[in-house]
Amino acid sequence: MHKRKAVCPGSFDPVTNGHLDIIGRAASLFDEVTVAVLINKKKSSLFSVDERIEMLQKETAPMGNVVVDSFHGLLVDFCIERKISAIVKGLRAVSDFDYELQMAQMNHGLTGVETLFVSTNPLYSYLSSSLVKEVATYGGDVAGLIPDAVLARLKEKLDEQ
Repeated sequence: MHKRKAVCPGSFDPVTNGHLDIIGRAASLFDEVTVAVLINKKKSSLFSVDERIEMLQKETAPMGNVVVDSFHGLLVDFCIERKISAIVKGLRAVSDFDYELQMAQMNHGLTGVETLFVSTNPLYSYLSSSLVKEVATYGGDVAGLIPDAVLARLKEKLDEQ
């Protein structure tokens, strides 16, 4: 039988509760969801790719049908190699939609891979990894925005700097 497979791509630096909400919702709709961590050598990250993968594996383990991997280059090439037919993206605001629509149209035009947009839970509509890092860097409380284990790692990482 053909497995319905989707990918949830992102940098996940660090993974937030908003990310986990989208991944969990995708996991309820597909037989297998791959969380694909973007390797972007041009962008400096707080956590290494391996650290992000490890945190994601821990946080998604209870879902049962989620695998975590990394990719560089074109996401659609990653999808074709793994026979993944859909990309699931969370949308927080209209500004996200403008960019994501162009990407979805390009990806479909290149390979036929579909993109599904999931509206973000209103609890997380303002949430981004960048914002979490910025607030935490200046001593703000980000508990409740990221998983507890990720919060501990974030505090540890910021203390090292």
